[in-house]
Amino acid sequence: MAMGDIAFLLLIFIVLLARARDESHLVWQPAIGTELVKPANHNASVVIDKQNVTYLNGRPVQVESLAAELEALLGDLPAGGRTVLFKVHKDVIAEFFEPAIEAVSDAGGELHHVLEPAPNPSTVP
Repeated sequence: MAMGDIAFLLLIFIVLLARARDESHLVWQPAIGTELVKPANHNASVVIDKQNVTYLNGRPVQVESLAAELEALLGDLPAGGRTVLFKVHKDVIAEFFEPAIEAVSDAGGELHHVLEPAPNPSTVP
């Protein structure tokens, strides 16, 4: 019976971890960029949606507490392993995303702004 309990608790743990980074419910449209590079890994994700709401790993968060929560997530990770994906809806103004950028910097995160590739001029009608 004890093995069944352990398996059940392990399953709950895995479900909670998988849900921690669920961003499928967030509505955002990336800005367009050129010469984009995909990060090898990331430890956190900050999203600002079209209603100017900030999320950390899919969970709403106040910008004032973003730096402290990122510091807790990133812990003592070495440089190169502190990547934070930064996704901002294309219509969000600087008043809302600049404090989030500052919070990532204050937490020692390495910001990686997620953009959408520019359309290929040869395929645009």
